[in-house]
Amino acid sequence: MTWWKGPLVGFDLETTGTDPAESRIVTAALVDTVGGRIESVADWLLDPGVAIPADATAIHGISDDHARRRGRPAAEAVEEIARALCDRLALGRPVVAFNAPFDLSLLEAELRRHGRPGLAERLGGRVGPVLDALVIDRAVDKYRKGSRTLQKVCEVYGVELTDAHQAGSDALAAVRVAVALAERYGAGVGELTPGQLHERQIDWHRQWAEGLQAWLRRGKDAEAVVDPRWPLR
Repeated sequence: MTWWKGPLVGFDLETTGTDPAESRIVTAALVDTVGGRIESVADWLLDPGVAIPADATAIHGISDDHARRRGRPAAEAVEEIARALCDRLALGRPVVAFNAPFDLSLLEAELRRHGRPGLAERLGGRVGPVLDALVIDRAVDKYRKGSRTLQKVCEVYGVELTDAHQAGSDALAAVRVAVALAERYGAGVGELTPGQLHERQIDWHRQWAEGLQAWLRRGKDAEAVVDPRWPLR
């Protein structure tokens, strides 16, 4: 059976900011699917222990007051999120994200912050297989103009995204975009094994990062650095 017809786990975080090293998790979701259909959802609301900036609240709708009153203690919830994610990876279930280095690196930073084992340590090696709908889309349709936000990419592949910037909705949308990519690009995406596709994405992301860095250095920022590492920075 091809990977996109089997179990896939959507993963998404909503956070206090855009820097994975410094930002904190506010909400998280793991959505278990089969063939893009929901089987179960695990989600978390955290008290991040720091102020949630107004611009972050404007995106995901979680205020400081709500997080403090209703959120789980961050250390406790971060451990649960990591355990749930690694349990699924240990079973060989591909984890699907949209811009995986952000979500996985932020989770890794939170684990270090709270003195918990990292993802690779829990898994005894590689963190994978990971399928990154953004990386795959960039690779197979690299010259398409326009934004590549999750909302825009969903429009390209005919995927409905309701409640954008809600972790569960975004996680499910990432899975369905990955399935749509597999259906559209069979030989280069859908017919590969998850392990093969994971390895391809390491190269695809590196090539994209090197190209973007070179373009930036030719223009306004001669010292620009774009991190080539994937799926963890």
